[in-house]
Amino acid sequence: MADRPVEDENSARAALAGTLRYLRERTGKSLGQLAEETRYDKSYLYRLEAGERLSKSPVMEDLDAYYGSDGLLVRLWKLARMEMYKDKYKAFMRYEASATIMHKYMQVIPGLLQTEAYARTVLSMWPDQSGGDELERQVTARIERQELLRRTPSPNVRVILDESVLRCPAPDPKVWADQLLHLVESASQPSITLQVLPMAAGVHPLRGGSLSVMWQADGSAVAYAEGNAFGELVEDPAEVAKLRLSYDLVRDMALPPSDSLAFVERILEENRS
Repeated sequence: MADRPVEDENSARAALAGTLRYLRERTGKSLGQLAEETRYDKSYLYRLEAGERLSKSPVMEDLDAYYGSDGLLVRLWKLARMEMYKDKYKAFMRYEASATIMHKYMQVIPGLLQTEAYARTVLSMWPDQSGGDELERQVTARIERQELLRRTPSPNVRVILDESVLRCPAPDPKVWADQLLHLVESASQPSITLQVLPMAAGVHPLRGGSLSVMWQADGSAVAYAEGNAFGELVEDPAEVAKLRLSYDLVRDMALPPSDSLAFVERILEENRS
């Protein structure tokens, strides 16, 4: 995980850092002794206790075993990791809202192109989703993000959808048909380009996750790479350039926009028959 100082003393990250320090001090060990006995670098352990580094789960497992803390550190690490994910996602949404150009490769239908019914279906499937008012709040928040597509001037959006997305229908056939139709209608807008990456294209540099590259009005760009329960906001220009090149390679492998639109329309007709 990337380094970052703890800014909120009430955060899960701060709780993890404080617990690491407390457990070491309770055992009467210095950082040097801990480093020698666990074989982790002393400066690395200091950064963990200062909250400057989040590290990885196996490190927490090792320290849990060392202190006999019965999985406490792993549980705190999971909370801190989710907290960081949410913070980065909020930053991603701010960049998305002000972007003038967006290039996306998606292994899910992007929230910007979801219907309300489809968004409700997807969001209700999360394991910790309690439904009710909270579910409706999340659906409303997702649909409200689409207002940015109606700006004047509207952002230029290019979406490459993996074919696997189109082969995984929603449980309700009508919800799925309406979603496919919405994709077709969205792709007819001058500011939105839709491409499909066929499974026959094989392996590619973005396989296993989704990517958004977002250009701002001043010409700068940021990227957001997302996988299963994690998200990474990339602001370093050199790293963004590498991800953009990967996106360009995938775009070259995708169907042209006209063929992509016909592809989605065929699936829509198959769903209706």
